[in-house]
Amino acid sequence: MGPPRPAPTVPAAVIDRRLLPVLLLALALPVLAWERARLLEQAVQLPPPAQRVVQGLVELIERSPAQAPAQRVREVNDYINQRVQWQTDQQIWGQVDYWASPLEMFEKGRGDCEDLAMAKYFALLAEGLPESSLRLVYVRAQYQGRPQAHMVLAWYPTPQGEPWILDNIDPELKRAGERPDLAPVFSFNAEGLWRGVGAQGAGNPLTRLSLWRDALARAKAQGF
Repeated sequence: MGPPRPAPTVPAAVIDRRLLPVLLLALALPVLAWERARLLEQAVQLPPPAQRVVQGLVELIERSPAQAPAQRVREVNDYINQRVQWQTDQQIWGQVDYWASPLEMFEKGRGDCEDLAMAKYFALLAEGLPESSLRLVYVRAQYQGRPQAHMVLAWYPTPQGEPWILDNIDPELKRAGERPDLAPVFSFNAEGLWRGVGAQGAGNPLTRLSLWRDALARAKAQGF
């Protein structure tokens, strides 16, 4: 899909000091529950190619109860990776950082790593996976010999188990232990934020979580 963007050099200690206010912000985020009728109603306003992508995603969600969780995760990862072209926010939106809702991303047919990871997150929640089993993870990814800021989605089959990584750079679903190129910095979902490992931050978490809160609100208004 394309490379992630360069990582800003923010010490991990900066993230540590800000965890409490970020966590309080995360706890104020809206509760998620997908609404099929609203999603399809919103999709009608999109260009025909985007409408087809949304319809295909709805069909994927609706047949998911008959599938094992691992199969749901694999299919969602593949479906979104194969239908969205990676580009930077500057190329798509003319902004340094913008977190698009799934419908905004499908309308453009393009998205960056945050957009792709969030769309997978919303789709898997709609398929019935527990919120606690999904985390968006900011990582330092080794790409072409240097560290880059990147985001992936982690799925935990069991609370204490090793997560599987849904990624657009390496589209194959793999366990975290099979991705030595990724060093987690912090992770989050609509329930809270957790500190990762590593000596280098991936940006101001207050700013990042504000973008997350706004993206959640837009996604919920659109049916996710």
